[in-house]
Amino acid sequence: MDRYARWNALLELLTETGRISVEEAAARLMVSPATIRRDFDQLAQQQMITRTRGGAVINGVSYDLPLRYKSAKHAPEKQRIGAAAAALVEPAMVVGLTGGTTTTEVARALAARPDLAGSGPDGPSLTVVTNALNIANELVVRSRMKIVVTGGVIRPQSYELVGPLATGILRELTLDLAFLGVDAFDATLGAASHHEGEAAMNSLLASRARRIVVIADSSKLGQHAFARVCPTEKVSTLITDKDASDELVAPFIARDIEVLRV
Repeated sequence: MDRYARWNALLELLTETGRISVEEAAARLMVSPATIRRDFDQLAQQQMITRTRGGAVINGVSYDLPLRYKSAKHAPEKQRIGAAAAALVEPAMVVGLTGGTTTTEVARALAARPDLAGSGPDGPSLTVVTNALNIANELVVRSRMKIVVTGGVIRPQSYELVGPLATGILRELTLDLAFLGVDAFDATLGAASHHEGEAAMNSLLASRARRIVVIADSSKLGQHAFARVCPTEKVSTLITDKDASDELVAPFIARDIEVLRV
């Protein structure tokens, strides 16, 4: 396990428990106590945790870890979901992508498609609208798609642009397809985010789309979060991983949502 994967695991443990000792963390991750002490010291320097005598406690909002610490979690599932989502995209479409680790995999899968990477006589093969700087970067360095980035203020945890400065562009656009990365998706409560600023931006992006696709690994299904992005009835398709049980997806199918398990 490399350093960043270990840090991710430590932050996940602290999110679950609130506090943990050096010895317990070392036993859980099967590394030496000296390694855990160094990890705790480095995470404390980044103000992610607070060191205590013999251990550490989590800082701030424990359920909303920065994107760079989320990327290692459910990585194979997210890559499969990203590939399945990209397969829904056709040339000449205008596609919206919210921020998040799963939508980043969608962007990578889109960039790998040769039929979408170039420009023809009628313009770019694909137009992508996003409020996530990392996703714009993934696409612009790998392809010649038309990339539209909203304005706004950067939220460091997710690299997303949020706030009133970000809404003006979206209100003037129409999208064929919007891929929503969410923190939770419940068949009754709808798709939701932990952060109200991200939820507002993602909700606006969804409102400009003819078709809405929620992309979420199975750990997010049946869960709820602070701010709703869109109601269930607005979602046409859910793409999740094959670990989503029949019982877990049944409420979404009952609401006429197409469910793809990959």
